[in-house]
Amino acid sequence: MKRVYKYIYGPVPSRRLGKSLGVDIVPHKTCTYDCIYCQLGKTTNKTTTRLDYLPVTDILSELKEKLSTDVSCDYITIAGSGEPTLHASIGEIIEKTKQMTNIPVTVLTNGSLLFLPDVRKALMNADIVIPSLDAGNKELFQYVNRPHQDISFDRMVQGLIEFSRQFAGRIWLEVLLLSGITGMTAEVKEIAALANKIGVEKVQLNTVSRPAYEDFACAVDSKQMNKLAGLFSISTEIIENSLPAESPVAKEQGAGDKDILDLLVRRPCTLDGICLGLGLHPHEVAKRLKSLIDKHLISSMRTDQGLFYRIAEENKMK
Repeated sequence: MKRVYKYIYGPVPSRRLGKSLGVDIVPHKTCTYDCIYCQLGKTTNKTTTRLDYLPVTDILSELKEKLSTDVSCDYITIAGSGEPTLHASIGEIIEKTKQMTNIPVTVLTNGSLLFLPDVRKALMNADIVIPSLDAGNKELFQYVNRPHQDISFDRMVQGLIEFSRQFAGRIWLEVLLLSGITGMTAEVKEIAALANKIGVEKVQLNTVSRPAYEDFACAVDSKQMNKLAGLFSISTEIIENSLPAESPVAKEQGAGDKDILDLLVRRPCTLDGICLGLGLHPHEVAKRLKSLIDKHLISSMRTDQGLFYRIAEENKMK
């Protein structure tokens, strides 16, 4: 019988990180923000309270077991279904992960809590930290990220600056742009000026690639993305909205409905994305998707980026 993991997922194909083995350390939609573009929907627990939301021992036990299977991946990515720095023991998780393996450890964070010294200290053992900066002023920050009331724009930016000064590893700043909102020259110039002040290795320019929580959060077209990338003086790469033509993930023998559901609870996917993530044949995935739709476990949604499948609303919190 195939092992089902609760906290570990993948490896999945990542547009930024190749083959990424994910570690989910906070409950679904436990976050400091409620971003209009979030692919996981509305934040149900908006908080700045740092707790051991999920048991460290169980997370590390699962990771150790997964690594013992000689899993092939480029990075171990601490991210998942919410803001990972809300986990009070993220530092211990990073440290003990690095004791298990030489695979680089990456943390995907919205950067909102880096103004806290304890959070900055907790991330010091990571190899790469990828924080976000989606707006260049406080008005757009409030509009796009809808932060917890305890997080101000100035405090968030200062946290990024302080972390960049202290962190010896690599920092890649993710900037996600939205058509008609932040994907315009004046707004991007403000973001670019802040990126210079923060001082990061490179900027990863991104836009909406999966169904967003708010339907007015739309993708910036590729021509405009290329134009806006030229406004940054720091090395800037545009994250392409497509995955490799061939799956970099070895075929998972016995991958089943539970694997598909585990993938979709963390991000909506197209049929091709599921095939790539789980190493399954498209015909097999199509049959399983139809069955899951018939059981009302998932739903489909057509967008400009394609037909996406996601967890049905009534099953998100189960």
